[in-house]
Amino acid sequence: MTTPLAPVLSAFWDHPESWTLKTYLDHGGYEGLKKAFTQKPEELTQAIKDSGLRGRGGAGFPTGMKWGFLPPADGGPRYLVVNADESEPGTCKDIPLMMAAPQFLIEGVIITSYAIGCNHAFIYLRGEVVHVYRRLLRAVEEAYAAGYLGKNIQGSGFDLDVTVHAGAGAYICGEETALLDSLEGRRGQPRLKPPFPAVAGLYARPTVVNNVESVASVPEIINRGADWFTSMGTERSAGNGIFSLSGHVNKPGQYEAPLGITLRELIDMAGGMRNGNDIKFWTPGGSSTPIFTKEHLDVPLDYESVGAAGSMLGTRALQIFDETTSVVRAVTRWTEFYAHESCGKCTPCREGTYWLKQILRRLEQGKGREGDIETLLDTCDNILGRSFCALGDGATSSITSAIQYFREEFEAGMHTPASELFPPQRSALFDYTPKHETLAGVGGH
Repeated sequence: MTTPLAPVLSAFWDHPESWTLKTYLDHGGYEGLKKAFTQKPEELTQAIKDSGLRGRGGAGFPTGMKWGFLPPADGGPRYLVVNADESEPGTCKDIPLMMAAPQFLIEGVIITSYAIGCNHAFIYLRGEVVHVYRRLLRAVEEAYAAGYLGKNIQGSGFDLDVTVHAGAGAYICGEETALLDSLEGRRGQPRLKPPFPAVAGLYARPTVVNNVESVASVPEIINRGADWFTSMGTERSAGNGIFSLSGHVNKPGQYEAPLGITLRELIDMAGGMRNGNDIKFWTPGGSSTPIFTKEHLDVPLDYESVGAAGSMLGTRALQIFDETTSVVRAVTRWTEFYAHESCGKCTPCREGTYWLKQILRRLEQGKGREGDIETLLDTCDNILGRSFCALGDGATSSITSAIQYFREEFEAGMHTPASELFPPQRSALFDYTPKHETLAGVGGH
């Protein structure tokens, strides 16, 4: 292993009360805010541009550039909206961050709001994670009580209110304009762009929408300087990030490391593959990114290298599958998720994901028909680039890449169920008991 971990956001997650304001202050919290208030807002925006911080929500768009898109102040309100609607299968970085150390996010919200001229910020949280919602509310209360939120923050003359809003549980609300519609009380569906949120976002006012990890990274950049941040990562993918490892590794979890680390290094840190099995396939950025195989273990996990290899870094949700796993079964489950979560606004995604699901189920059951694989690829081609937002594109990624690398498994679906080729109990992470055995036991037969 050559790349060390870089615990910054996760530096004190193991503290008995890591989530409290006291713990945060004991570890240097709000030092970045003090420095921020000694600078002009435009200087802060330039510092974030200089750091090379790219959006940590999946797209990797430069954060400072997004701040700079806001039009000149016109006397009206402008908003910061933090996208905390973490819903991508396999993604688990923002929720543990908000659970373990929410003050990183709150300090980042204050600095970002000061930089863009916002006096009311919103944190849009996934509604199912009630425990995180309560912790975030408590953290905001502590910040208000300590004078870090409210009127005249720390004597700076800057006012800021923060609203924590729990969504109703829709994957589509992770798309920034659907999130804004939901926040305004409407059904969460993507908006037509332009206008972009920077010009007409929340309540038709200039709005910056940033991911949790992006905003939480701001305080340390301001406190330690842009050069400190660029000393990690690669030239075009600067800094560190949280990599979420799940699946068939011995020690799944969050690993905070510089961008550019490889999966081979991360698997070593995670205690190797389960039962010493070989890796079969994996996702570099969640289920909406094209899958990789064993041959990609040494691809640097930065935006450029992963893109050049044919996938996307996305949310760094590394789902690891060993040789016991049916790729057809895995892709079918992901596709069922996307078909369920499609908002129905556009025809390619609404109809296309439905038919992808039907064909994949046939193949998984060993009841595939002649031409099913070609129909899958053709349907994906009719969705990709033609849907209203990226949900449709993401739904096709795992299918086309899985057929590219494991076409023979899809062909086997013409005659043999996936459960025979790859018995589920072999790939299950926990003890596997078939349903019929459980029911027999309950019935006393």
